[in-house]
Amino acid sequence: MRRAAVVLAALALLLPAAPAAAAPTTVTWTVQPASAAGPDGRRWIEQTLDPGGQVTEHLAVRNLGKTSAVFTLSAADGYLTAKGRFNMLPSDQRSVGGGTWVSVPASVTVAAGQTAVVPFLITAPVGVTPGDHPAGIAASIAGRQGTVQIESRVGFRLLLRASGTLQPSVTADKITMRYARTWNPFRPGTVEVAWTTANTGNVRLDIPGTAAVSSLAGTRTVPVTAGELLPGGARPVSARIDGVWGLGRLRTTVTLTPPGAPPATATLTTWVMPWPQLLVVAAAALLMLAWRLRRRHLRSMLARAREEGRLSAAG
Repeated sequence: MRRAAVVLAALALLLPAAPAAAAPTTVTWTVQPASAAGPDGRRWIEQTLDPGGQVTEHLAVRNLGKTSAVFTLSAADGYLTAKGRFNMLPSDQRSVGGGTWVSVPASVTVAAGQTAVVPFLITAPVGVTPGDHPAGIAASIAGRQGTVQIESRVGFRLLLRASGTLQPSVTADKITMRYARTWNPFRPGTVEVAWTTANTGNVRLDIPGTAAVSSLAGTRTVPVTAGELLPGGARPVSARIDGVWGLGRLRTTVTLTPPGAPPATATLTTWVMPWPQLLVVAAAALLMLAWRLRRRHLRSMLARAREEGRLSAAG
């Protein structure tokens, strides 16, 4: 499973008006995976468990501040933001997935400049569905600024998986296309295609693919990617395809090819009127017609002049 992002979030929850309390002393800290002896160099924790299985892991909280601090420890379901960054649910939202697998002490006190190693238990529920159940674990400090409560937390990702049959699957739907023409008849235009990529399987996936546009002038293809998607996740994706001639029918096809999963495609056919080229043809036709009319007129004038000359010579 590929490199995961570190959880780093600051949450602000509006509370009813209350007497203001001083903000907490500024503290800087780190949280990382560890063994019982201390930090072990991992950037995240990855575990695959059978339903009902348990494993003990450790985290290390290092206080980089100049005073002792009490850190609240918590675990919660993980999710990806709209920009594809990993985060975990805030403390006021209830976890229903991987966050419920983790039992961690409520808090830990760490002296200035010191590191505390804390064990925690991961338990896969009996009857859990196979596949990935993302979670995060963090150490936080809360305080007030006026009537606003601030929770600052630092943590890392838990890559939790329940053993069983894995079913990677993706879809591409809600496809739209817009053709941006150039009025220069000798230059092609641009297709802007958008769609929604969804992870419909039970494992997280990195989802690359291609977007292609076929026209009378050939096919243009560009690589695309939806990035990482967790099970049940969806993300809007778009692509820009240059060098497309809008000569009637345009067939746009998005093909997703995540490793280990069946490809998924979405196709949209639209018709584009080649107005710049039609205007050139119309202008050429008008010039040709004008030339022919002018040529016929000149011939008529020449014939009339010859006839007048003949009649004048005869008289």
